[in-house]
Amino acid sequence: MKLIRQVNKASIKFGGQLLAKGNLVAFPTETVYGLGANAKDSQAVAKIFAAKNRPSFNPLIVHLSDQGEAHKHAVLNSSAKALADAFWPGPLTLILPRQERCEISPLASAGLDTVALRVPASAAARGLITAARKPIAAPSANLSGRLSPTCAEHVANQLKRKVSLILDGGPCDIGLESTVVDVSNNIPVILRPGGLPSEMMEQAIGQKLLQDTGNGTDIKSPGMLVNHYAPSLALRINAQKPRPGEVFLGFGKDAINADLNLSPTGDLLEAAANLFAYLHQLDSMPAKGIAVMPIPTETIGWAINDRLERAACR
Repeated sequence: MKLIRQVNKASIKFGGQLLAKGNLVAFPTETVYGLGANAKDSQAVAKIFAAKNRPSFNPLIVHLSDQGEAHKHAVLNSSAKALADAFWPGPLTLILPRQERCEISPLASAGLDTVALRVPASAAARGLITAARKPIAAPSANLSGRLSPTCAEHVANQLKRKVSLILDGGPCDIGLESTVVDVSNNIPVILRPGGLPSEMMEQAIGQKLLQDTGNGTDIKSPGMLVNHYAPSLALRINAQKPRPGEVFLGFGKDAINADLNLSPTGDLLEAAANLFAYLHQLDSMPAKGIAVMPIPTETIGWAINDRLERAACR
């Protein structure tokens, strides 16, 4: 069987059939590529952890076809409903209390009494969920702790035959994982910055969001491990210039001698979309390490810096 297939009606239907039978399927979203399994099937979910070599205490995000599905699995308070109304479908994951009779595998929640839910904006992703007729548990389609995949080739290079099918939808539009917000209590808390800036959420709900990106011990959400998103080469951040043997990842008009530039014009959205793809490229070069120029922290820059800081923590 061909491992990589272009996204079309036939391949999405085939992917849905594979998922319904308990197999793993990698698929594109607007954020990064996901490694999907039937979220109601604990044996299928266990295959995700095995394929990624992922710690079992690290929860998974469950992808739904529409907002209405969320009420079957979780309890949504007023803040959760407001965020879902404003940003679903989109790059937002909500941490919610599980319904008493929630059918999502407890393994997907890492044994917690909450569940992480998202409605992706990608038409291919929602089509796959509809074809499978199941919610899809899907972390990023990479080895645990390694660089996230933003194209089908990244998935194939890391997971190879650990997945039954890779649906190729081209490069991801956003290139960073979803923003994760804990709305299991009355006060919303950002657990992982991502493709949806906090300023947009605060404007939508008229409320300031707290931030708790964790210290690696209290894992409520994906993306809270201290060492995460790492290339195989050592990564050095906030570098003004490379050291001998390093390749250099630049940002903005002053990155004259950079091997790659996340955004020559200083556009943070462009930088986010290029981040993982460029790190993959630099990681394949014959070098001792990767040096990265400082990135501004406003808007989505916070999420970019979060990924770089975790990738640099070895």
